[in-house]
Amino acid sequence: MTQAPTPTAETVRRLARSLLPEEAGPDVAPAAEGPGHSTWWVGTRHVLRLATDRDASARQRRELRLRALVRPHTGVAVPTSVAQGEWAAGLAYTLDTRLPGTTVEEPDISAVGEADLAALLTGLREVPVRQIEALGVPRLPPRPLEALRAAAASAAARLAEADEFDPARLAQLTAPAARQLVPQPGAAILVHHNLGGDHLLVSGDGRVRGVLGWTDAVIGDPAEDIASLAVAVGAPTAVRAATLAGYGARPCLRGLWLARCDTLTRLADGLDGRDPTPPPVLRARLRRAWEAIMLERVTELPDDETP
Repeated sequence: MTQAPTPTAETVRRLARSLLPEEAGPDVAPAAEGPGHSTWWVGTRHVLRLATDRDASARQRRELRLRALVRPHTGVAVPTSVAQGEWAAGLAYTLDTRLPGTTVEEPDISAVGEADLAALLTGLREVPVRQIEALGVPRLPPRPLEALRAAAASAAARLAEADEFDPARLAQLTAPAARQLVPQPGAAILVHHNLGGDHLLVSGDGRVRGVLGWTDAVIGDPAEDIASLAVAVGAPTAVRAATLAGYGARPCLRGLWLARCDTLTRLADGLDGRDPTPPPVLRARLRRAWEAIMLERVTELPDDETP
């Protein structure tokens, strides 16, 4: 098997010059790297993303079509590609416009920013599922909250030994409650599936100016995006945004507990060396997900609650 080439600054510089001939030798600098892609700043107005394997190339091409489909619905900006093609045999690239705002691990969202998040969640629900499926976006079944609760209980016990967490806090999620917090039939919608702080562009006044990173989008459980937001911006902000978007108690509480179970498991794995994320980052995410919300006082949910 031929090993895929590794993009270098010179590779990016040559490609950028060919794509932006009006800009004489634009400055390039690495922005971020991750599995299957390499991201570079090009000047002050563009971002170049290079896929480094064929699977990532396929997902990147699908992402371009998906962004065009969701753009009229989201209420916040989605990147636009100004050029696309292959930078090496079978490996895709896209040159995107750079959106305003910055990504940070713990964005400071204002009340108006919560309305921006609500518009995003509302828009995701409005994108026709048939059109999403036609793009090849995969379906992902809802995760079983009872199984996540069991894994989180084990993680909480490990964290208690390290004096990191009080396992009694997890007792709020009883087995009957976990069984009750299942998605309603027919609830699958377009889910961004990665609304972390590194994909939310936030301005200095706390507005959400754009959303990046659509390659992991799926058709699935809307509570997953509520969970991502709880980890990124805190449980109260996430739940207020979801409520503004028209979500009832069931998906909000489900998203909250998905986030809480996930952050317990990831912190325990991080302390054991099985998660590469620095423990201080994992602790901050757990803290945000475990912030108290008024909705936790709800103990019974109607069977026909929507959405």
